[in-house]
Amino acid sequence: MQSQAMHFKARAGAKAADGALQEKLGRAAGRFVSGRAAAVADYAGDFEALRGAGERIRNRTLANLDVWLETFEANATARGAQVRYARDGAEISRLVVEIARRHGVTKAVKSKSMLSEEAGLNAALAAAGIEPVETDLGEYILQIDGNEPPSHIIAPAFHKSKEEVAELFHRVHGTPLKHDIPEMTQEARAVLREHFLSAQMGISGGNFLVAETGSVALVTNEGNGRMVTTLPRVHVVITGIEKVIPTLEDLATLMRLLPRSATGQAISNYVSVLTGVKGEGESDGPEHLYFVLVDNGRADLVGSEFQPMLRCIRCAACINHCPVYRTVGGHAYGWVYPGPMGSVLTPLYTGLANARDLPNASTLCGQCATVCPVKIPLPALLRKLRERQVEAGLRPRGERLALAAWGWLAARPRLYGVAARLAARYLKWLADGSGRIRVLGLAPEWTARRDLPAPEGRTFRELYAAQKRGETRR
Repeated sequence: MQSQAMHFKARAGAKAADGALQEKLGRAAGRFVSGRAAAVADYAGDFEALRGAGERIRNRTLANLDVWLETFEANATARGAQVRYARDGAEISRLVVEIARRHGVTKAVKSKSMLSEEAGLNAALAAAGIEPVETDLGEYILQIDGNEPPSHIIAPAFHKSKEEVAELFHRVHGTPLKHDIPEMTQEARAVLREHFLSAQMGISGGNFLVAETGSVALVTNEGNGRMVTTLPRVHVVITGIEKVIPTLEDLATLMRLLPRSATGQAISNYVSVLTGVKGEGESDGPEHLYFVLVDNGRADLVGSEFQPMLRCIRCAACINHCPVYRTVGGHAYGWVYPGPMGSVLTPLYTGLANARDLPNASTLCGQCATVCPVKIPLPALLRKLRERQVEAGLRPRGERLALAAWGWLAARPRLYGVAARLAARYLKWLADGSGRIRVLGLAPEWTARRDLPAPEGRTFRELYAAQKRGETRR
């Protein structure tokens, strides 16, 4: 797996200094945050109880993942589908190319699939002489703009403005420049309709796999998912092994969580539950249906301290609420998954040594865990990764020495109190009476892009001692 996550620090610095990006991120992420809050407030039942139910469904599945995968495979096969397993991204690409060649495919239309991004599938299809066409509007925009990677898992073109898209369509489509969003959407629709009608293969992800029926549930807002999965004669579903759930009743529960957490909707515009191949007398649906169920690092998490991460239903609520993501955007993270979920998944999937900064790309404010619909303890998982980094010697020597010194001091309360008072006086001296530290002497990177507020008044230990003496002055 190729990742640019090693370069997070440099990328983040550049993105934080990009004023135009800051404006786009603030506007778009704010809509997702307010939308989720409104949807949760409007929910007729107990939303926290619903989160608990979602957590239990995902835990029950993961506790017997092999059994539910076998059940899914048996029921999907009984309805005419074929099930394949892929160990990694290279095997995903190999299997899909083999399927395409078997059926004489020269063009494949795609609904948004993060796992195809993990595999670099578009490049593999193109190398095999098969034209891949992204049909999710955001993914299509990125593809025609030089195959740019997505910056968000549900809104991949999050980082582009209306004006940038208008100019792109004008340049690529050779059409008059448009500034009206419905007109631009209609233009993309006309271009993509030709691809839907001429493609022999459709490739989609899967939000959930239902074991009891052998079905895939696909949730979209644009309708392209239904075109991809019903018009071409071959449909290939690529999804992770952790996406299986036991029953349709479980799907109903999770569907109360997913759209509210993702886009602030009570229900998405299109929810498709696709089962088997086209039957006799049916007017649409694929003649051939394949499921490619992917490991790519997931099986290693089962039974480990990081298993809760497999509960993730890819709603992006943690991303939308993360103050770090909302400052640097998705491309800074360097791989498929950004934000808190990406800061956990990327080191686990690509190797901790290949994503050294990501476990630290969080303030640990806890917003991600608070809004996660299946209660993944993301801050705790990030701390575990930080511990592993220190144990493996993957953090800078100066940082490790500083932590060791802090630990030594913290074990000696009297000495710690003296050091805290001296540190507070030093920081106040750096502020020079202004209340703001413009250059933090021992750690100048902390103030490279913003001032640091100087401490006010007395230390906590001094205040606590004063309170015990009955004093009230700060």
